[in-house]
Amino acid sequence: MSYEQFAYLYDELMKDAPYDEWVQFVKDRLKEYPEKNIRFLDLACGTGELSIRFAKEGFDITGVDLSEDMLSVAQSKAVEEGISIPFYQQDMTKLEGLGQFDCIGIFCDSLNYLKIEQDVIQTFLAVHQHLKPGGLFIFDVHSLHKISQIFLNQTFTLNDEHLSYIWNSFPGEFPHSVEHELSFFVLDEKMGMYDRFDELHVQRTYPVDDYKEWLSQAGFKEIEICADFENIAPTPQSERIFFISVK
Repeated sequence: MSYEQFAYLYDELMKDAPYDEWVQFVKDRLKEYPEKNIRFLDLACGTGELSIRFAKEGFDITGVDLSEDMLSVAQSKAVEEGISIPFYQQDMTKLEGLGQFDCIGIFCDSLNYLKIEQDVIQTFLAVHQHLKPGGLFIFDVHSLHKISQIFLNQTFTLNDEHLSYIWNSFPGEFPHSVEHELSFFVLDEKMGMYDRFDELHVQRTYPVDDYKEWLSQAGFKEIEICADFENIAPTPQSERIFFISVK
């Protein structure tokens, strides 16, 4: 999907996101990895917040996202940091020409933006093709509990001086899916007025066993599953499910 205007507000809205926990989670999984300069593909990299953090940790990072606007923000931030990161605009279901990587990650529940089962399967196949033998594939998704009990039929709001939003979540078209209707009000300081724009974001998740089966079908093995950044098995109340698998 294209985030359009949302791309330019994303970092403000996500300023409290646990980016450092994602980085540490990956580093912990790669402690025993023999490569010193790990070639890492950050899929659905968004505004590059994680890509830049991984680069600072010494990873050889490539970022991919579908949104041209997100990539524009990411590139500007990398330049400001004095970091050289190649960013590419591609669909994660149709990766091509990127070479092979030691590790590929899809974070911040980005996989949940794929609306149909076949797109998830195609993404797993594309990731498998771009991993070196023995390489790791790490991703996280919303749990069924988070979609059905935390998001559905809820309203979330923010009222800051320069940015406000109303975020309503409704049942989506598909099982275990949610439609996020967002209305943003952004202060135009020159005009002294607020501009409004609206976005619709659709997310869908699946049972853990479905993800396991699709990973196995794509050729992955040694599939590890845990929840909420901890080395514990998911519970019925877990909100974020992590999958770690090996090519």
